[in-house]
Order: sequence, then C-alpha cells, then structure tokens
Amino acid sequence: MLYRKNPKNGDELSILGFGAMRLPVKEDGSIDDKTATDMVRTCIDNGVNYVDTAWPYHMGESETFLADALADGYRGKVKLATKLPQWMVKRLEDMDKFLNAQLEKLNTDHIDYYLVHSLVGSSWKTIKEIGVLEFLDKAKADGRIINAGFSYHGDPEDFAPIIDAYDWDFCQIQYNFLDTNVQAGTAGLEYAASKGLAVVIMEPLRGGNLADPVPKEILDIWNEADVKRSPVEWALRWVWNHPEVTVVLSGMSAPEHVQENLKVADDGLPNSLTEKELQLVERAAEKYGELMKINCTACRYCMPCPEEVDIPACFEVYNNLHMFGGEDRLKMMYAAKMGGILRGAETNFASQCVQCGQCLDACPQHIPIPDTLEKVAEEFEGPGLGERIAFAKQLFADDSC
Repeated sequence: MLYRKNPKNGDELSILGFGAMRLPVKEDGSIDDKTATDMVRTCIDNGVNYVDTAWPYHMGESETFLADALADGYRGKVKLATKLPQWMVKRLEDMDKFLNAQLEKLNTDHIDYYLVHSLVGSSWKTIKEIGVLEFLDKAKADGRIINAGFSYHGDPEDFAPIIDAYDWDFCQIQYNFLDTNVQAGTAGLEYAASKGLAVVIMEPLRGGNLADPVPKEILDIWNEADVKRSPVEWALRWVWNHPEVTVVLSGMSAPEHVQENLKVADDGLPNSLTEKELQLVERAAEKYGELMKINCTACRYCMPCPEEVDIPACFEVYNNLHMFGGEDRLKMMYAAKMGGILRGAETNFASQCVQCGQCLDACPQHIPIPDTLEKVAEEFEGPGLGERIAFAKQLFADDSC
C-alpha cells in the first residue's frame, strides 16, 4: 500500500480509502454483515487506514455496521471519517446531537475526519449562518473530532469561497476523468491543495460507471495501450496520477472489488502515467462525450435560470441514464437533488422551464435547451416521482437523531 501525507497534520494516509456507502447487501436490502466485515478487515490488513461513512448511508445502518466491523482492535488501525448531515440541521444544538449520536453508533470517543456533508453554495450559506464554524471549533477543542472538512457537490464558482472561509484540514470532492470541469473539478482540486488541504476523492469510477461493462468504443481505446489495464485500473490510476490527491475512496461492494483495488493501489504513484497513456485517457473521455445524448460540457453559461432550473445537473443525470443505465438509482437521485432535498429549499425540476429562451443564446454548444429539458422531464418526472420524493425526504430529511 502506498501512502500520502496530509499537509495539515502529517498523517500518512493510504491512497486507497474504504467507502462504506455501497456495501454488499442481502436480498432484503440489509447489509451482508459477514461479507462486508471481511472486506473491510481485508482492506485494513493490507494497509488501508482510511474508512469513510455517513449518517444516511445504507438507510442509516452504515455507521452502526462499522462499529462492529472495526471491533477487535481494527478501530485503532484506521482514521475514521463520517459526516454531519447538514440538510437535517435546523438549529445549532442539532449539530451536537448528530455528532454525539454518531459517536455512539460508531462506538468511538472521537471522529478522526469529520465532514460537513454534501455542501453546495446555498446550503453552505445556511449552515454557516446556523453556526457550523463555531460548532466545529468546539468539537475540535473538546476532542470529539480531530480534523474538520467538508464534502462538495456544488457549482465550480462556490468552491473556493468555502475553502477560504475556515481553517479546514481536508475536503472531499467528486473527481474522475469525465468530471474535470464538474463541481470542484481540476481547478478546485488544485486550489484546495494549494491551500495545504488534504484532498479526498469520491466517485473515481463515477458510481461504478467507468468499470465493466464499458462501451466497445471505449474498450477499443484502452486496447491501444502498451500496458494492458482494466477499465477500473485506468480510472483509478488517472486520479492517483495527480499529486494533489491524498486519498481515493472506493465504494467496494464485493470481495473481488477489494482484491482488484488493492492490487491497483500498489502502483498508484503520482505522475506515473506516460504522456501517451494520458492521451488515451483524454480520448476515452472525449468518446464518452460523443456517446452522450446531450452535448453539454457543464460550462454553466446557461445559468442562472430565471425559474431556478439547474440545467447542467438535469442534463448530467439524463446523460448518465443513457450512457450507463441504473434507472432506479438515477431517478431517486434526481428526486432528491432536483427536489431540493439535498440542495436546500429550492427545487430545480426540468419541468419548471417556461421556455423563456434566455439560455439559448448563452449556450456555446447550441443545445435546444427548453426542448431538451422537456425530454428530461418526460424521463424522470413521470409516474412515481411523488413517491420517490417522499422516500428521499424520509431518507435524507428526517430531522430526528
């Protein structure tokens, strides 16, 4: 296992982190405790020392599961990360309630790496006004958390102001070879590193979509390489190639994922891919772009929308559905994100478009945006949307702890 240093505190962190969001499950949807525990402990036995979870993962059961998986001395071998569900916080005292409940669920007296979960520009403004910075200072001072950070899912322009607002120890961003200009993107990665933060990467495989199976056109590109690698290895090695990256989280859901990830991590050195290999990755990214139904680059020139439709986010979920499948998961995420459950109070449904046309002149790709939003609405807002919104509210917005 290779390790990279957190510049803020000198922690030597394994470049591969275990993400406990996609654990193996039984037929009834509950966590397969035995298989999942074996996977977590196999990773730790092979050098992984960063384990990540969060309040809502596995319907709230991920943290409780990890308490047992990290028993028998394993807790002391890892840096444990979990997250404050900021969208569920209504008042300052809620933050203490959630943290204390998480300490109990995880059967630990401290969280090594504690994140404010899933920030965007609007939710940052809200949680900051409630007093999250004072809460973090207090929790660090009394030892309940050691390092404070945040995970980010917002627009590119809102990332740097959050970085600059507090003396963060680390941050967590989505990053892969398709998402260099999405959310924090490459610019955000480099900015956070320039400020001395450790950077933890989520979604290096885009929720598994960059793993097998991949389109034939992409496989043809990978097969041109002098050194043959699996699609998973290409994706992970590309992220690790960036020296600004500290830890890459993998949401492993089967024992074979553990074995492959551990093997790939042995070679995850920064600046280790050749120029030819980097060009192959760039071509693969371009080919994925060609396969997309909507030629949106997420430049956000179309924003802001007068009706508050998040146009690039609507197009992203539509493209993901048609490139990768996973209809049920994507429809649930559409309901949660566009329904305002993970983005604050506002809603951003495609059907809110009134075809004012303001976006048309702004789009450098000349996408017929209003007509395309109609297609998104037809795909994601048909029968069952109300039920998905209700379920998402139950999963993400229950304010009890």
